[in-house]
Amino acid sequence: MPYYEYVGNVHVHTTYSDGEGSHQQVAEAALLAGLDFVIFTDHNVRVAGIEGYYGDEERGYLLLLSGEEVHDRTRNPQCNHVLVFGVEGEMAPYAYSLPTLLQEADRLGGLTFMAHPDDQAVAWLGEPAIPWIDRYVNGFTGLEIWNYMSCFKEYLPDRKQALRHIFRPEEIIVGPSPMTLALWDELLGQGHQVVGIGAADAHGTRVRLGLLEHEVFPYDFLFSAVNTHVLTKAPLSGELEYDKAQLYQALKAGRAFIGYDIPGATAGFRFSAQGQNTTAIMGESIRLGHGVTLQAMAPARARIRLICNGMVVAEEKQAENLTHVVRSPGAYRIEVWKTYHGVERAWILSNPIYVEPNPGSLRS
Repeated sequence: MPYYEYVGNVHVHTTYSDGEGSHQQVAEAALLAGLDFVIFTDHNVRVAGIEGYYGDEERGYLLLLSGEEVHDRTRNPQCNHVLVFGVEGEMAPYAYSLPTLLQEADRLGGLTFMAHPDDQAVAWLGEPAIPWIDRYVNGFTGLEIWNYMSCFKEYLPDRKQALRHIFRPEEIIVGPSPMTLALWDELLGQGHQVVGIGAADAHGTRVRLGLLEHEVFPYDFLFSAVNTHVLTKAPLSGELEYDKAQLYQALKAGRAFIGYDIPGATAGFRFSAQGQNTTAIMGESIRLGHGVTLQAMAPARARIRLICNGMVVAEEKQAENLTHVVRSPGAYRIEVWKTYHGVERAWILSNPIYVEPNPGSLRS
């Protein structure tokens, strides 16, 4: 079955909360970066009336969607941020209780992702940590595995290094937080189906240095960095409600991967499974049996790792593909690492393929 790949950023702020850009300015930046869709996620507000296609025949068209980043304003600091997609009304009234928020979003057919779950503080800036604290909850769709701005905070131990790194973030960013990857593997190992997404957490941040003002993280730069690629079962049509449903169905199923395009274009990556008379792609399940084979195909030569339960079970170096015959059930995901500026960096992170037990299969 053919799948149709679309790339977008799913964590974006505007002047409706703490972002610097208007919806139109963000849309222009996204068109410049070549995105197919953007989901606006201002803090505790879902802006109505902005959804639809933006652009023209010459530059192309961009699908704008409205989501919300919800958190309890009464907490100090305000932890447990949740990205909510696919709900028509505001979810901020439910922020007082994380379980209630997740349950209500699910009841309304929405998707929920725990944002920047291992966010760190920047003490010298007075910037608090805003991680996911209440980890006893369940019922969420997935995790924001790679939040570009949250990861950048880890490289700001003092003012001197901040001034050096803030103008060349692409030289220091290596990948998502190892703690978040470990959390994801832990949840997958417990049998939870947890969808991973990556995003900019874009604000169009400006800094002032004396009389100078500089936009250090322009929207177009961030939209060229960490994005989420989704694979839909049908092509987008240009009709808002149909296309929104296609994208959200793909995200909910986990038919998606995280791409970091600064080291190189990530479009075209695929991760699939083949068995007797059956196939699956990332986000889907396949039953263990004779000859069930996983295959990852990268857009360029890189180090490809197949991971299950936090362990590397197969690896290829300087390769464009990896093939592995599965002998045990589990959630299998792919990491692709690519060298850029002399440093190996996370390039592509797939969602898992779930290999289910088969009582009739051979034991290894």
